[in-house]
Amino acid sequence: MKLRELFTSDSVELDLSAESKDDILKELIQLLGLDDKSDAILFKTLKRRENLGSTGIGKGIAIPHCRSLVVNKLRLAYGRKPEGVDFQAIDEEPVHNFFLIVAPPLEVSNQYLPVLGKIAQFAKDPDIPEVLSGIETAEEFLTLLEERAP
Repeated sequence: MKLRELFTSDSVELDLSAESKDDILKELIQLLGLDDKSDAILFKTLKRRENLGSTGIGKGIAIPHCRSLVVNKLRLAYGRKPEGVDFQAIDEEPVHNFFLIVAPPLEVSNQYLPVLGKIAQFAKDPDIPEVLSGIETAEEFLTLLEERAP
C-alpha cells in the first residue's frame, strides 16, 4: 500500500494555527473527523506517547503516532505550520511538518509500523522539507506523495 492511498484532502491542513505542541496535536486530531470524546481520548494517548520521547525526528518533521480504540482502521493526517513550533525535536529545531498516524490496537492489515517507516523514509529525502514548504494545496501534497513516497 502506498502512502498516497492513506490520505484524503480532508486530512491535510497546510496552515495550522496552533502555537504549542499540545494544540498542534489537538488540531491534527481534528483532521480525522472523530467525535469530541474520541478526540479527547486520542489526545491523552498521543500525549502519553510524546512524554516517552518526542516524535520530532529532525529537519522540521514530526510523526506523532499511537494505537487507540477510537479508530477502527489506520488513519493518517498531515499538517503544516509554516512558522514552526517547538516540538522538542531530536535536533532541537522547530517543527513545520506533522504526519499523524493512528491505528487500532489490533489491525488486520498490520500497516502501522510499515507506514511509520514509509513516512520516515520519505522524510529522510534531503529536499522534502523544502518541497513541503512550497506546497499550496492539499492536492499538491497528495501528488507529491504519489510521485515521491514509497
